Amino acid sequence: MIAGDPSDGGMTAATSLAGGTTGAAHLRPLIDEVLDALARGAIDRDGPLPGASHEGVAAAVRAACGQQFLPDDGVGAPTALRELTRAFAAGAADPADPACAAHLHCPPLAVAVAADLVAATLNPSMDSWDQAPAGTALEPEVIAALSDLVGYPGRADGVITSGGTESNLMGLLLARDHAVRTKRGLDPARTGLLPDDAGRLRVLCSSAAHFSVARGAGLLGLGEDSVVAVPAGPDHRMDVAALHRELAAQRAAGGLPVAIVATAGTTDAGAIDPLPEIADAAAEHGAWLHVDAAYGGGALFSQRLAPLLTGIARADSVALDLHKLGWQPVPAGVFLARAAELFAPLERSVAYLNADDDQQAGYPSLLNRSLRTTRRPDVFKIAVTLRALGRSGLGALVDRCHELAHHAAARVAATPRLELFTDPVLSTVVFRYVPASQRYDPDAINAELRRVLLAEGRAVIGRTEAAGAIRLKLTLLNPHATEADIDALLDGVVSAGDKEVR
Repeated sequence: MIAGDPSDGGMTAATSLAGGTTGAAHLRPLIDEVLDALARGAIDRDGPLPGASHEGVAAAVRAACGQQFLPDDGVGAPTALRELTRAFAAGAADPADPACAAHLHCPPLAVAVAADLVAATLNPSMDSWDQAPAGTALEPEVIAALSDLVGYPGRADGVITSGGTESNLMGLLLARDHAVRTKRGLDPARTGLLPDDAGRLRVLCSSAAHFSVARGAGLLGLGEDSVVAVPAGPDHRMDVAALHRELAAQRAAGGLPVAIVATAGTTDAGAIDPLPEIADAAAEHGAWLHVDAAYGGGALFSQRLAPLLTGIARADSVALDLHKLGWQPVPAGVFLARAAELFAPLERSVAYLNADDDQQAGYPSLLNRSLRTTRRPDVFKIAVTLRALGRSGLGALVDRCHELAHHAAARVAATPRLELFTDPVLSTVVFRYVPASQRYDPDAINAELRRVLLAEGRAVIGRTEAAGAIRLKLTLLNPHATEADIDALLDGVVSAGDKEVR
């Protein structure tokens, strides 16, 4: 039995469908319930996150459901939405709060969230035309626009992904198979390694590259040990001279450098590797160049910051994440390749999805662009946002976050108890609290003051390790935050640190 208000045709609100000609009428009252519960949950939370331990949050979630998540009889759609939405919002870390600034976790734009509802309502799957006619038409247009933004020629292609991890995996997959095909003269559709390739293939990246590079190499059978970390210089960018030495050393030892991964926006410092010089090295050694611009790619929207990514158009593939400096609900990753034919290793003809005769008859499929089969149309919210704001609108948001980062850095530098680690490049600021007395361990104090702020629900401050020390980090992705918000956040850090050393 399902409880709840009756809907059309004798159905209940819980079993009504979101689509079709009556879907909007079914959704409207439920959306009103959700919006009301979101507001109430935010009031309950009263800050950037709940001031409770994990067990406290878990207990509140259980209590909201009366300890029953699969009751014999349902409580009905309005009640379930009301109780769980309010508890979920009350127990959330809200990136729209200026004091929630730990991670590359953006507050999504309202227009993008509204667009996401459209995608969820119609529920297309992007693996065949007959599941997603409009989606199949829309995604190539958005990919073309983003390829233009990167500076790729008209031959470029790409796909919407779940984020930088998937995009980096795709870059390494195409690089691996490109290297094997080039070396062996194999059929373009052949994938995988030959027995004597094992242990020879190498991936080079900065020591500050994202962990997903090594994870991806492991998943692809290259082994995490195939990833060679090239030292970063004092500016946290890949040392190009060290890259050339490592490439030469790998060649001399019988290794085959299949890919160089350059980072455009490291997670901590936001550093952007010297892309033109790395592209030169990749061309000299015949290595695939993949640019992980999951964070820094958003700078391309900004006229002021786009020059930081000069040289990105020379990459064989690029990863972007619009759920960072693009203000999209997760997920909104993008993978781009400079030429469509580079996707050959992913090509499959499957009778029940993309039969050859269907495609020849004019029903295209995007199955051969993705590692996934079932794939939601995340392109729709991206398309709506790009159309709504344009490059200049998104660029203004990027510039604002950049300005806030510089304000935060200046404030840190001017505060006696705080120490700036490095000047901001994009929107991250790395720093630490410095106790007045040497009797205290700075690492222990910084780790604990962050936990105190979390436990009290006052702030979400990032933590990292750099130059042999635990440091704190602000990742400023809220363009509506003010300088006063940043000052209050840093004052809170100092106050928590002072309490810890008393």
